Amino acid sequence: MEIFFTVPGEPVPQGRPKFTTKPFMRAYDPPKSAAYKKLIASYARRVKPEKLLEGNIRVSINVYKGIPKSFSKRKVALAEAHLLRPTTKPDADNYAKGPLDACKGIIWKDDGQVVDLSIRKYYSKKPRIEVWIWGINPEQKKHNSTE
Repeated sequence: MEIFFTVPGEPVPQGRPKFTTKPFMRAYDPPKSAAYKKLIASYARRVKPEKLLEGNIRVSINVYKGIPKSFSKRKVALAEAHLLRPTTKPDADNYAKGPLDACKGIIWKDDGQVVDLSIRKYYSKKPRIEVWIWGINPEQKKHNSTE
């Protein structure tokens, strides 16, 4: 089974947790990260399976950051052709946390089920994230393996 969805808009990386001592010591998501997870969850609900995925899961996330206004026409063309890619902060793994957390209880039971994860960063005139999800059949994985 393959599940795919796109979340339009500038991707938001997972921020560092915030801490409070009221009414007791606890950590929480920064408001921007929490709002982005809710947005991702709303798009994930549109394609959710009848039953939560169980077992091993493979996820591929493409992050399309907006093209900086400072780019020359040449750089814009290279970026749109995926020949110029973002190598600056935030790191790719910070973009994965939001979609993985947001899909918990919608697509799968727990993001610990994700055993194969790929994240790619690109520039685009249409910022967004694209998320592909596959259940991994153990026999299929063994067959496709190069072991």
